[in-house]
Amino acid sequence: MNFEEAKDYLLQKARAMGLEVEVLATETRQLRLSAFEGRLEEITQATQGGIGVRVAAEGKVGYAYTEEKTPQALDWVLQEAYENARLQNSADGFIPAGQALGRHDLLGEGLSAPLEQKQAAALAVEATLRQDARVKQVPRTAYQEVETQVVLGSSKGASGGYRTGVSAVMGMAILSDGGAPKQSWNVDFSREFHALEPGKTALELIKNTARLLGARPLKTGKYRAYFEPKAFAQLLGVISFMFSAKNVLEGKSLLAGKIGERVASGLVTIVDDPTLPDGLASYPFDAEGTPARPLALVQDGVLKGFAHNSETAHWMGVESTGHAQRGYKGVLGVGYSNLFLTPGAGVRLQEGVVVTELMGLHAGANPISGEFSLQALGLKVEGGEIAYPVENFTVAGNFLDVLQHITAVGERLEWEYWGMALGAPLVEVAELSFAGA
Repeated sequence: MNFEEAKDYLLQKARAMGLEVEVLATETRQLRLSAFEGRLEEITQATQGGIGVRVAAEGKVGYAYTEEKTPQALDWVLQEAYENARLQNSADGFIPAGQALGRHDLLGEGLSAPLEQKQAAALAVEATLRQDARVKQVPRTAYQEVETQVVLGSSKGASGGYRTGVSAVMGMAILSDGGAPKQSWNVDFSREFHALEPGKTALELIKNTARLLGARPLKTGKYRAYFEPKAFAQLLGVISFMFSAKNVLEGKSLLAGKIGERVASGLVTIVDDPTLPDGLASYPFDAEGTPARPLALVQDGVLKGFAHNSETAHWMGVESTGHAQRGYKGVLGVGYSNLFLTPGAGVRLQEGVVVTELMGLHAGANPISGEFSLQALGLKVEGGEIAYPVENFTVAGNFLDVLQHITAVGERLEWEYWGMALGAPLVEVAELSFAGA
């Protein structure tokens, strides 16, 4: 059987058993090409997929999955999910979606280039990097792509599917002009392979790393902070934890009970939009079949709501926002698509520190307490101009304080990709603590 046939088989069996069921099948194909010293060092291809079943029995929910599509395996997975549901202690109000969802191809011909062209892309990043005499080492350059197909159906009549994917070129380099070396990385993403520019990716990496050469220690103190888009996107990825209704219900969000309150500067509007035409993480419907739509989490500084799946929406007495997330192996969670801080009127440099890159985010940032203390690289700003690079410092604060003290937002949005897409412009924060020399 293919996934469609397996889905139909399971739905027919579930109806015969009198069960409410949701079937989610996914298949992910990955390709990775690594280059080193002018030759391809590694070619990795892998495909993984399976079928996950969510069953409601007496108001209780059970999960099970299989990677086989035989009648025997499908019979087992349905019975296993039913038995798992009966073992639960409480009901969550799960009712499968019932609307037709359609078939969607968000990828088109985006990744269809020959393998040779993709190999050339990985090699081109390295070749361009090595043309600069300041580049002493190129630890890694690579091309990577991920393609995912999703099929969803329910006993209530939901039926649909979509295909999506993303490609990327990336590089890492160590530069030196005779002083202390500096290492950095750069990666560019696109749903279209032919939109990638390996040479541009390499030149941006050289430019952004070279400006840090000759860095001086930063004196400890409080400074106005200018977060470059990549750095603020990293912060936004951690801040997103607070907007999940699942985390709110589990007592893990500082934003619990604050809907309708001002939680950020009036310059701050944060949106998750799975319908962006060229969005790296767009989707037509979520893992439960709820149609995608834009969601303003914070608008003009005011908290408007949280990201919900059907379960969190049930417990909080609202509608799902279309943010259900799960793989075929997993249980229901809340996730994002294209999450971004909307651009503003622009930023004018005055005095302070430009934060170009943050390090150790997983160890140095606590999304539950909101506290962070992160090693960073940056540029000192004096008299409205970049004066010199700075190093050996940490920047510390609280995420809510950062949001509340944003004093300017740049005009141009840039994107990072962490499974979800994170977008940010240049962001100015009135004051933060920097610990240096």
